[in-house]
Amino acid sequence: MQAVNLLPRDDRRRGGPNIPPALAATAIGGFTVVMAALALLFVTAHGTVNSRRLELEQKKQELAAIPVPAQNQLAQQDALVADKKARVTALNAALSRRVAWDRVLREFAMVLPDDVWLLNLTAQAPTSATANTATLSAASSSTTGSLAAGEQGFTIEGYTYSHDAVARLLTRLSVIPDLEQVQLQTSEQAKVNGRPIVHFKISANVRAPGASS
Repeated sequence: MQAVNLLPRDDRRRGGPNIPPALAATAIGGFTVVMAALALLFVTAHGTVNSRRLELEQKKQELAAIPVPAQNQLAQQDALVADKKARVTALNAALSRRVAWDRVLREFAMVLPDDVWLLNLTAQAPTSATANTATLSAASSSTTGSLAAGEQGFTIEGYTYSHDAVARLLTRLSVIPDLEQVQLQTSEQAKVNGRPIVHFKISANVRAPGASS
């Protein structure tokens, strides 16, 4: 009697296609490299986060170490700042109403001709209940009384050699920015040591501070 093998035959293709060993090794190596790169990135990011956390903690400690000023100190500093601003404002207001006599006299000295000499120079600031009259004299001076409120005066008296010289002086005084309404009060012939001269008196108003030309 002939033996019959009833078991199915071994089919080599039953387990799927065969993968070449070289391709399998390449795939495994690539996967290993990718995993190693990801692990390196994770370690680096974790170290950066820890470093930032440590730096943040240090900054918090430094901030906590800064002393906080007391409320009374802040209030005192605010009061000092407010007082300083008030003083500066008051000073600026006072200076804005102040006549710059040094500038007025400097401008006058620049235009005074060489052939004119003065006997008196009187300058008066506006008078009020709390303001006094300021008088400046070149030789001997005399006040002519208080000016009306809001007015300012500038008066000179002297000698020159001719009426033309007096007219030239009037013209020069008229170009001084701080003087206005320059007027000739008197101009008369006189003699000094037998030499004929002209005695004159000129008055003007000093322009109020802040007034336009």
